[in-house]
Order: sequence, then structure tokens, then C-alpha cells
Amino acid sequence: MLNESIAPALIPLPVLLPLLGAAATLFFSRHYRVQRYITLAVLSSVFVVAAMLMYLTDQYGTHVVQVGGWGAPVGISLVADRLSALMLLISSAVLLAVLIYSVGQGIRDGHHQQPVSIFAPTYLALTAGICNAFLAGDLFNLYVGFEILLAASFVLLTIGVSKERVRAGITYVLVSMVSSIIFLIGIAFAYAATGTLNLAHMAVRMQDVPEGTSTAIFAVLLVAFGVKAAVFPLYGWLPDSYPTAPAPVTAVFAGLLTKVGIYAIIRTHTLVFPGGLLDDVLLVAALLTMLIGILGAIAQSDIKRLLSFTLVSHIGYMMFGIALSSSLGLAGAIFYAAHHIIVQTTLFLVVGLIERQAGSASLRRLGGLAKASPLLALIFFVPALNLGGIPPFSGFIGKVALVQAGVDDASFLAWILVAGGIVTSLLTLYVVARIWTKAFWREREDAPEGHLIASRPTALVDDAFDVPYGERADVGRMPALMVAPTAGLAVLGLTLTLLAGPFFAYSNRAAENLRERTDYISTVLDVDPEVLQGLDTPISGTDALGGDR
Repeated sequence: MLNESIAPALIPLPVLLPLLGAAATLFFSRHYRVQRYITLAVLSSVFVVAAMLMYLTDQYGTHVVQVGGWGAPVGISLVADRLSALMLLISSAVLLAVLIYSVGQGIRDGHHQQPVSIFAPTYLALTAGICNAFLAGDLFNLYVGFEILLAASFVLLTIGVSKERVRAGITYVLVSMVSSIIFLIGIAFAYAATGTLNLAHMAVRMQDVPEGTSTAIFAVLLVAFGVKAAVFPLYGWLPDSYPTAPAPVTAVFAGLLTKVGIYAIIRTHTLVFPGGLLDDVLLVAALLTMLIGILGAIAQSDIKRLLSFTLVSHIGYMMFGIALSSSLGLAGAIFYAAHHIIVQTTLFLVVGLIERQAGSASLRRLGGLAKASPLLALIFFVPALNLGGIPPFSGFIGKVALVQAGVDDASFLAWILVAGGIVTSLLTLYVVARIWTKAFWREREDAPEGHLIASRPTALVDDAFDVPYGERADVGRMPALMVAPTAGLAVLGLTLTLLAGPFFAYSNRAAENLRERTDYISTVLDVDPEVLQGLDTPISGTDALGGDR
């Protein structure tokens, strides 16, 4: 039986283990098999730790570790609550599955000219950055988490140094640098207004800040987080960046990186800036993100770009739930974020299998995949229906919760978002049906460019060229270690459907925890919750809350 006393020992591990693993894999850079074993062991351990933290936070509430023994608000706080523990668990499961997929791809293709020695340490650094962002208890440590994962993502995005990847990497770097600068400006404004960077302490002190000032600070932070989450109109970099990367990299980027931005918006909106600040702006952004993203997907012929636009579109659903500022809206956003991480990652891994099997991800070249590989067709079909929101899949359940939250809100904008969400869901179903009919159902001979195929499957280095169909040197077999994790994630998506009741109940408890705030603030600042009973009214400086202002 897990006891809450072990939580402080567990909280730093999701950050510490990947960093130590990255150092170890660099030491064994010429021993690919040892690197694989280390990385698999580290990510498996992080998954176990995340599962334990999820249980402990659900049973005993929020837990905190003050790094170096320096108490809040002076020191660095790592905080685990229901939301952060859930995001850690889902993320670690996805990261582990994608790693197994990449191992299978590397074993199948061999390591000749493949920069695998740098992949493992960079992948672990990415893991550390993601976990640090989820556990960060202060604004600057959240920034550090972003920068760690972004630095790692720069390397992973351009790995293989093809022209397309370098071009996409330059765009990604420039946009990320601008976003980081805006984030730093927001941090400076927040510190100038409150005298602290600790999120719990800032939540208390922000009540004494004039509403116009706090709104301006939140707006600056929203721009920074909106770029990272790919919210309209700040999404343009994503469809041009993600499709150029190798399949495992694209999958983990699509599943996780935008959700870190969504997490940051949820955390700051509910903890530091509650009360509906800028909610109308967020609702409009959510609507435009949904509709423009899905219309962009309809116009694509490459499956990777198509899925990248659906990724943008469905970020709008999460923003919808956040902007409603209700328990049901937040619960729906949390549930949908977890669902979307799993489903979107699965679909991008399926695209990697399609490229290997059929030599292309372009709908102009694909056909006959259902006959060529019924297993591949099934692995695509299940998450595709889930993404489209077909009942009774988890995508449908999350959308119903968000629609219900919009109906309960009953404002004019909320009703427009309800209609926009339904239209987006129908168009998403049309998009995935289009992939199915063109890539899986029709004969390849009927495709406009069905006579062309890539000369060989590619792993990390894209060194293939077009040849006539039938002259391919490699028939494109799908390794078991690539198929198994993809199928596993598809099953995990189904499990989310089968356990939708308990899982949505957990999401609802997480949402209530976020809206109530007292548990988080009292735990981080180590004060009696009774001191915070009047949290919605201004609280003057007190020694219990970190010293006089």
C-alpha cells in the first residue's frame, strides 16, 4: 500500500532520471544496444513513478518538494497535483511507446549513416523538459522546462540534416525564440507586479494587483503559451515544421509539445488569473482554431500535413473548455487533452508505418492498403474513428462534455462554440474518411501518382528518392517493434473509452482541485488552509505567506 510519505522522494524522479540517463547514454555513445537499454529502463521507471504519483495525489492531495531545502517562495518548488500527475502518466506512456517504435525502426534499417548516438540522449533531455514543465511550481522553472524541451526538439527536428528538415528547423527555432522572449517579458512583468515568481505565492499577491495590470500580464503570457500550443493565430509554424521530421519525432511532437502549452494555460488561468480574465478572447481563439485548422486539413493531400492541421484544430476544443471557466469545462478539457495525446501520437506512428509499407504518405500515391495489410488498416481505423468523435469512443465522450459545458454556460459565444465544435467534429470525420477511402480502400492504380514510390524506407536520415512502383529495393516490411507500440497505443485509446467513467471522474476531481486552489497554495506555502479561506478577497502581506510586501 502506497503511503503519502514517499511522495517527496518520487516527485523529482521524472526530471532527475531522464537527465542522468541522458548523461549515461552520451557516455555509451558508441554502444547503441547499451543506449537502448538505458533509455528503455529510464522511461519505464518514469512511467512507474508517474503512476504512483497519480495514485498518491488522488488519495492524499497535492504534494510538494522544495529543492535544496529552501522553502517557498524563495526556493524552487516541484509540485504534483492531480492534473500534473495525469499529464506525467499519459506523457510517459507515449514517450515509452514511441521509443520502442524508434528502436524497431533502427533495428530494421540498421545504423549505417543513422545518427542514433545522439537520438537517445536528446530524447531523454526532451523527456526531462516535459516532466519539469508539468511539475514546475514557479514561473521561471516553467520557462526552464520549456527551454530544455525546445532545445532538445531543435536537434530532433533537424536530425538527418535534409534540406526540408533544416528549413523547417529554422522556422521552428525562430518562432520558439520569439515565444521565449515574450515569455521572459511576461515573467518580468509578473515579478514587477507581485515581487515573486512562485505560482502559489503569486496567486495570493495577484489579488492586490489592479485588474488592468493583471489582465495585461496574463495577455502577455497567453501569447507565449499560445505559440507553444499552436492556438490561432499563432499556429502557422506547426504544419510546416512537424511533417518534415522522422515518424517517431513527429509523433511525440504532435502528441506532447502542444499539450505542454495547454497545460501552462490551464495552470496560470486557474491558479494565478482566475475570475474569467480574457475568457471571451479565449473563446473566439478557440472557435477560430477549430474551424481554420480543420479547413486547412481538408485542403491537404499529404497525410502528415493533414494530421498536423487536425492537431491545430483540436487544440481549439481544449481552449473551449478552459475559456468556459467551469468545473465541467475544465474536466472536459483535461479529459480531451489526455485523449488527444494518445490518439494523435498513434495516428502519426501509423503514418510512419504507411510510409514504410507503401513508400509514401501522399494521398496522390496511396491505395490498396486495406488489402496489402489488414492489420495496418485496423490500427489506423480505430484511432481515426476516435479522433472523429464517433460514439462510444473517448473522443465522443470528451466532446459531449465540452458541448454540455457550453450549453450550461448559455452565453452567446458559448452557443457559437457549441455549434463550431459540432461542425469541426463532422469535418474531422470527413477528413479521416477521405484518408480511408483514398489510402486504404481504392486500388493503387487509381491514384494519380500511384506509379511512383520511395526507393527505400527511411529512418532518421531521409536519403530516399522516387522510383517506379515495383522497382523498390526494399519491400517495406513493418517490424514487430514498430507495429506493437502503435497497436498498444490504439488499445490504450480504447481503454480510455472503456474506463471513461472512472477517468472522467478523475478529470472532474482534478478540475475541482484547480478551481478551488486552496489545497495547492496551502501545500506549497506550508500554511494552514484556514488562512486562505478568504482567497477571493485581497490578502495583505503576512509572514505566513512569504513575508511583508
